[in-house]
Formats: sequence, structure tokens, C-alpha cells
Amino acid sequence: MHYPRCCRGKRTDNSHVGKILYGDSGVEIVFDDRDMAHLQLVIGAKLRRRESFFFSWKDDPSVGDGRSSIWIDAAIPLYFKYYGSKQPTINREWLELLTLSANSAQGMQFMDEPHGTPDQAKAKA
Repeated sequence: MHYPRCCRGKRTDNSHVGKILYGDSGVEIVFDDRDMAHLQLVIGAKLRRRESFFFSWKDDPSVGDGRSSIWIDAAIPLYFKYYGSKQPTINREWLELLTLSANSAQGMQFMDEPHGTPDQAKAKA
């Protein structure tokens, strides 16, 4: 199982953590449900246009503190398994940033959600 650095701490604080199953390789990539919902939208949009790309993230120190990448292509099945049943509010700014990254020569680099998320705004209200 691969744990991106984004999930450090999230696995132990009762967050909703799901996983992306990559093809028939048995590779499981663990993400917070909120992170995964945004990734699914960006990846789905690229695959609908038949655009292949690399998707990379920094690994959690528990699995080596390195970097991992997978090749995303319409011929490789992806399965998004969410922990929770509630769909999170989508942060349009984050979607745009992830999409710009996915359209770059390096491919999509996972990044943390920008500050001022919709959920934080709701909590302050």
C-alpha cells in the first residue's frame, strides 16, 4: 500500500481515508476521501479526452519518504474506494490547480488543498 505524504496524520485522526486501486497490479494508493474526490474529477476529465499522463506524489516517511508516480491511461482500470458515503464540497480553486498540473509536461503532482477551503468557510459561519 502506498501512503502519500498528504495522508500523514490523516490515517490516525479518524479522517475518512479511501484508496485508489491501480489496474491489476495490486497497487493501492491511500488518500483522504476529500483529496480523492478532487483527484477523481481531474483524472476523469483527462481520461474522457483520452489524455494519458503521469500522476506523482511524495510518499509518507512510513513507506520510504520518497516519491511515487503512476501512468494514468484509459486502458488501465482505476477503482476509487471511498471510506465514507458523503460527497465532499468541491474546491474549484484546487481543481484548477490540479488540472493545470495534470496538463504540464511533468504530469499531475499531488498538492495539498489551498487555504480558505469551502469546509473551513462553513465552519466559521
